[in-house]
Amino acid sequence: MKRSLLITVILVLLPVIMPLSAYAHHVEKPPEISTGAEAAALIDVASGRILYSHRGDEPMLIASLTKIMTAIVAIEYGELTDVIRVQRSAVGKEGSSIYLKEGQEMTLHHMLYGLMLRSGNDAATAIAEHVGGTEQGFVYMMNQKAEELGLKNTSFKNPHGLDAEGHYSSANDLAKLTAYALRNPVFREIVSTKVKRVPNPGEKWDHIWYNKNKMLSLYEGADGVKTGYTKAAGRGLVSSATRDGRQMAAVTINDGNDWLDHARLLDWGFRYFATQRLIAEGETVEDTPYVAGRSFYYPLYEGEIGHVTHEVVLEQKDSVDYRLGVRGRLNFYLDGTFIGSVPLVDKPEQPGFSHERQPDEGGGYLRTLRSLFLKMFTLR
Repeated sequence: MKRSLLITVILVLLPVIMPLSAYAHHVEKPPEISTGAEAAALIDVASGRILYSHRGDEPMLIASLTKIMTAIVAIEYGELTDVIRVQRSAVGKEGSSIYLKEGQEMTLHHMLYGLMLRSGNDAATAIAEHVGGTEQGFVYMMNQKAEELGLKNTSFKNPHGLDAEGHYSSANDLAKLTAYALRNPVFREIVSTKVKRVPNPGEKWDHIWYNKNKMLSLYEGADGVKTGYTKAAGRGLVSSATRDGRQMAAVTINDGNDWLDHARLLDWGFRYFATQRLIAEGETVEDTPYVAGRSFYYPLYEGEIGHVTHEVVLEQKDSVDYRLGVRGRLNFYLDGTFIGSVPLVDKPEQPGFSHERQPDEGGGYLRTLRSLFLKMFTLR
């Protein structure tokens, strides 16, 4: 009788005991890594997850890493084909230069190469004055973009990064900014370029600019981003690399051994984190009659999948979202922290997954609104 009771108790506890034992085996985190940097960060570009951070939220001088923001603001708000006429205020700027002359003309697109490959402070000023009307007008745009991206430890006072009171950012903020900028194809193309030849009308020679970012040659898969230096800020570097379709970006501030440290950070990220698909587009969501409106991927280390939970939140039937075809959302959490969500939609009635509403559910107008809404949702 006692033996029978003991077996029963063990059988009841086994499903609890075994998962806990397996869980303890798999939650080992990746090995510790460190750098010689005053501050550092590593980010998965697609998801925006920061995989490593050391003093990542501390505001610091960032020198020419500033130009990452200068470039993306210019790309988004300027016209690449615009011809910039160089003003006297841009000529002879302290520090790195592409040696612009007063009255010289160059397209914004070409000048962006001088900005990012050679870190031209004169190019930064000329770009800012053209796109923003004035340098300070452009700086206002930079700070607005920082606020839009949620960069809470960032403040710009100029477009080039020369030391100035109140001009700073943090390793984590720079990582987030870089992940955002790398989603822009023009930015990606510029920062991955090793050598650029630019026409120089009126002269017998063209501009030939070699990228200062040695990571492009030193590290397999490297595809960006920017170097920086002032005596007060020290050596700064933001680098990115892509392997097997996964892109990561590393940031170090004031690091005298940055080339090696970036290779180690990127190697660590690629080795210990894998992109996991947590749900596929069109997959039925348990305990609901709905399917996922898009796929959701997230980088996790081995065993961390056990830390991921999800929650279904349904829309009220009289809500605008519901009328546009979004029945709710599936939220994902890692250790209780929100990491992303996907919209829930009706199962398709015909073969082939489609988000299109039937004609009797609101006509073309609502179909268009619904399509736009789903695109907006994926950017949340």
